[in-house]
Amino acid sequence: MKVLITGAKGQLGQDLQKVFADEEVAAYDLDLDITDLSPLLKKFESFKPDTIIHAAAYTDVDGCEKNQDTAFEVNALGTANVAIAANYVDAQMLYVSTDYIFDGESDKPRTEFDNVNPQSVYGKSKLAGEKAVSSLTNKFYIARTAWLYGHGGANFVKTILRAAKEKGKLKVVDDQRGSPTFSLDLAEKIKEIVKSGQYGTYHVTNSGECSWFDFAKKIVELGGINAQITPCSTKEYPRPAKRPAFSVLRNYNLELRGFKPMRSWQDALESYFEGSQ
Repeated sequence: MKVLITGAKGQLGQDLQKVFADEEVAAYDLDLDITDLSPLLKKFESFKPDTIIHAAAYTDVDGCEKNQDTAFEVNALGTANVAIAANYVDAQMLYVSTDYIFDGESDKPRTEFDNVNPQSVYGKSKLAGEKAVSSLTNKFYIARTAWLYGHGGANFVKTILRAAKEKGKLKVVDDQRGSPTFSLDLAEKIKEIVKSGQYGTYHVTNSGECSWFDFAKKIVELGGINAQITPCSTKEYPRPAKRPAFSVLRNYNLELRGFKPMRSWQDALESYFEGSQ
């Protein structure tokens, strides 16, 4: 399999390169401008991938609110260009999407068959990317994930560890729930999906759910840090972009199509810390 990966320097991109190390891989980050179609087509035609994993995105949620044009240029137009290029070289494509395409108002885990209703510019731009993929190429997968963390790049786990060590006391939001997802687990499941040939939309998160407060407590516990973690409400820490209150995704298509279930978020977090030592 010849695999082309975008967003190669991100936490998921780094893990994708590890997982696909036994394949022929071309990995691009900012050296590949996905917003410019012509050179993109030339890169794809030169490498001739049969699988494209599009992990590049503008993921600064609050930044997207302030820079709407950039959000849509990268997440919508850029994704459309990758889809066009994938179709041009007759490659299958997997697009990494997000829980932010839902409004977070349901109290039940969302499946791939539920209606979408993004409430932020980030969510709207990623949904536009989904629509571009599904309309511009036939051989596609969409993998929606949530609360992603990994060894590469900035993320909630690293932020909490650093703040807990420096401050000793933290307030963490307790009225938003989701499924923390280890980027290595996501990368491994993406490999299974693209090798299956079972096209479509998938929810891919570690199993179980918790609040950001619960997550932070577990991070501090596993990190062996003596810090006081106190719950607070979203209203106490207003942000430019609206966050989904209930962001739990059910990996329903993985269940229906017989894929091995994702392990629990607690087990995944323990593996993250084992790999950090």
